[in-house]
Amino acid sequence: MPLLECAVHWAVPADEPHMRDLLDAGERERYERFMRAEDKARFVTGRFLARTVLAEATGLAPRDIHFTTDCPHCGATHGKPRLPGSDLDFSLSHSGDRVVLVLSDGPEVGVDVEQESDRDVDRLGEMVLSAPERNVLSALPTDQRKRAFHVYWCRKEALLKATGHGLAAPMTAIHVSGPDEPAEVLSWNDAKAVSPVRLADLTPGPGYAASLAALTDRPLKITETPIG
Repeated sequence: MPLLECAVHWAVPADEPHMRDLLDAGERERYERFMRAEDKARFVTGRFLARTVLAEATGLAPRDIHFTTDCPHCGATHGKPRLPGSDLDFSLSHSGDRVVLVLSDGPEVGVDVEQESDRDVDRLGEMVLSAPERNVLSALPTDQRKRAFHVYWCRKEALLKATGHGLAAPMTAIHVSGPDEPAEVLSWNDAKAVSPVRLADLTPGPGYAASLAALTDRPLKITETPIG
C-alpha cells in the first residue's frame, strides 16, 4: 500500500506588512476584528504559511491563491480553509507561539497544536475524554496528567478537523490510545464516526502537544520542517 505523504510546516507567529499584503478582503476584515496583537499574528501567519506552502506545491503565485471555508456538513462558512479546484488538502492550527500547517496529496487531513496550560483537567476530562481515557488519566502521577490530557485533546481535535465536524461531534464518543502509546483511534461510538483513520503525534517542542489525523488507511510518511 503506498504511503500517504504529509508535509508538516511549523512557524512562529509574526505580523509583518508583506504577510498582511496577501490577505484577501474577507481575511482583512477578520484580522481587524481580533483585539489582541498575538491573535492577529497567529491568524496572519497561518494564512501566509498556507499561501506560501500551497504556492510551492501548485506553482500558483501566492496572491492567486484564494480559499473557501464552506462546511461540508451544513454549507455554512465556518469550515476549514480549502483550495478550490485542487486535490491537495491542508489544515491549520495555532496555539501560543506555534503555528502549524499539514498538507497532503488527497485524503482529508486535520492538525491541532495546544500549548499546555494549567487547565482543570479533571473538569475538562468529563467533556473531552471517554471513560477509559479518564481512567488512564486518573491513574497517572499528578505531574504527568497535564501533558497526557493535552495529548488526548490534540488527537481528537485533529480528527474532528479532518472530518469537518469540529464541536458538532462529541469528543467523549471517541476513544484513542494512551498518551504514551502510538496514536490511533480505538473506537468511535457515534453516528458521525468515520473510518478508516490514521493518527500521528507531532513534535512541537516542550510545553506543547500536537497531532495530525488523515482519513485514510494508507500508512503515513510525515516530514516536519523545523520550528522557526
